[in-house]
Amino acid sequence: MTDKYKVVIKWNGQNYPLEISPDMTVKDLKLLIEGETKVRSDRQKLLNLKFKGKPAEENAVLTDLKVKPNMKIMMMGTTEENLEEVLGPPPDVGEVINDFDIGDEEEIKLEHMEEHLAKIERRVQTYEVKKINDPREGKKLLVLDVDYTLFDHRSNAEKADELMRPYLHEFLTRAYVNYDIVIWSATSMKWIEVKMKELGVTSNQNYKIAFFMDHGAMITVHTPSYGVIDTKPLGVIWGKYPEFYSAKNTIMFDDLRRNFLMNPQSGLKIRPFKNAHQSRTTDVELQGLSQYLEDISHLDSFKELKHRKWERLETKSEEL
Repeated sequence: MTDKYKVVIKWNGQNYPLEISPDMTVKDLKLLIEGETKVRSDRQKLLNLKFKGKPAEENAVLTDLKVKPNMKIMMMGTTEENLEEVLGPPPDVGEVINDFDIGDEEEIKLEHMEEHLAKIERRVQTYEVKKINDPREGKKLLVLDVDYTLFDHRSNAEKADELMRPYLHEFLTRAYVNYDIVIWSATSMKWIEVKMKELGVTSNQNYKIAFFMDHGAMITVHTPSYGVIDTKPLGVIWGKYPEFYSAKNTIMFDDLRRNFLMNPQSGLKIRPFKNAHQSRTTDVELQGLSQYLEDISHLDSFKELKHRKWERLETKSEEL
């Protein structure tokens, strides 16, 4: 079992204590920093993290960089908000999504590589989920992303419900009948807790969330096609709750396919919810997915399902 310890990030005249694990990569650390400072990971420069005299690569492991407890790490970077004040808002690039087209054969190889399985086992042993409610016997598992899946985190609005995806609470209410629900975001736990509270998810009386998971449970994998990619391995959940959940009864919704590269059979790529002010009146994705979840809930195993074709199954259900 890997012991966690704290380091201090110095940025913009302030100190940010962070709890890390020595088997984390530089990219993992940057995601932690992003959660605390709102400086995007790709805009960060960590000044005193070096390997053999050169700036450390993002896939470098912290133990190899001799990162020790209470070490102070200097960071340079600018938040998106400050950049927009100087440069103006980012241009409208339509529906271009930062995702990857990994082939099925490559996905299978990634899922079974010993290196990746070892990383998952370390997360099982060291990562602590934010438990809210106990698992329920006999229920299947629904794992949900947050950004662009449940709400539009980039559009401007004064109220959270203006950015919330249409039918969110109705969707979660219907899903809760047959599924335990987990929220897994590639951000910080503090951000998840605040956002779920703002959206009224944690206080809703019609359903309950089992637990939250953040970027700390993710792992990095190396793909021949695209290099190092962060992903959400469901094996972390299955390792922590083997008596309740497995590949047979788990489905994950995410707007980025790369997030379920380690478990391609369990992932369903949801259409991203963007431009909330225009799409709030037309987006019905969660309504269709509610029906799909109900239609497959009676199955003993999800292993043979092709979730990419979920709309065909949902349409057939309506015709019956």
